[in-house]
Amino acid sequence: MKTEIAPHSGWDRCACISNGSLELAVTLDVGPRIISLSNPGGENVFKTYESQLGGTGESEWMIRGGHRFWTAPEDTLRTYHIDNEPVEHMENPATGEMVFQSEQEAGASLLKTLGIHLDPFAPCANIRHTVRNTGTETLELAPWALSVMRAGGLEIIPLPPLGEHPRDLLPNRNLVVWPYTDLSDPRWHFGREFITLRQAENLPPAKLGLAHREKWVAYITGDSLFVKILAHEEGATYPDGGCNFETFTNAEMLEIESLGPLVHLEPGTETTLTERWALFPVEAEANIESEHELAAWLAPFLRKAEVLR
Repeated sequence: MKTEIAPHSGWDRCACISNGSLELAVTLDVGPRIISLSNPGGENVFKTYESQLGGTGESEWMIRGGHRFWTAPEDTLRTYHIDNEPVEHMENPATGEMVFQSEQEAGASLLKTLGIHLDPFAPCANIRHTVRNTGTETLELAPWALSVMRAGGLEIIPLPPLGEHPRDLLPNRNLVVWPYTDLSDPRWHFGREFITLRQAENLPPAKLGLAHREKWVAYITGDSLFVKILAHEEGATYPDGGCNFETFTNAEMLEIESLGPLVHLEPGTETTLTERWALFPVEAEANIESEHELAAWLAPFLRKAEVLR
């Protein structure tokens, strides 16, 4: 894994991390924020907001784009902490992980740490999100990781296998829907194997969440397939009615979000959420006319990402 400090995305100082098949850029003047993710020579799969790139020290929270680290449940004070100040960074020689951290004082004393480790021979990365309570009061929260994907793509959310009646009498999934979400919206398709969501212009915001046990979610955009691998801990209490996965879209972008369990975080303790990412160049757009063909197209990529064996 190679790291250099260089200008990127309007800032003078970003940590540019590469393993030869995957490239990331992490802002050092604000954040922690992964502002870019691409294969060598490929486009950034993250959405960025041009007018906000390169800015620092703003008096209000800025979305900027890229991948950010929040805490749930969503709260106007703690969640929207103004992360517009410089970030400390270091390398952990024992693990080979690049570590980025920032102190949060708005509404709670929290230390957020983002750890990044790239696989040596594959376009894959482990992204660790750790939040530590540096204050004096116990806080109820969950780590929350949000990837803001660029416009025009297709999100693919796998569903558990269908059961049979009367053999299968208990539910095996739950769907949480936000008040502004219209399930008749043509961007959604609810199938037998997948839920798909297409990002599109000129349509209002929509959001839903799942207790997601199928391990992965994917996004096809242009010449790339992004796969986010996330965990579900049985018996844990998750935010927002039991969601370890949420997705949001509006006219500009689509977010793929994972959440850790809700914990009562005592002073001096921490909690961690880890995602695994894979990013593959693709030569042809997936055939989405049938779920069977889409599943067959995805299978070799998911095997490479170690989701399917």
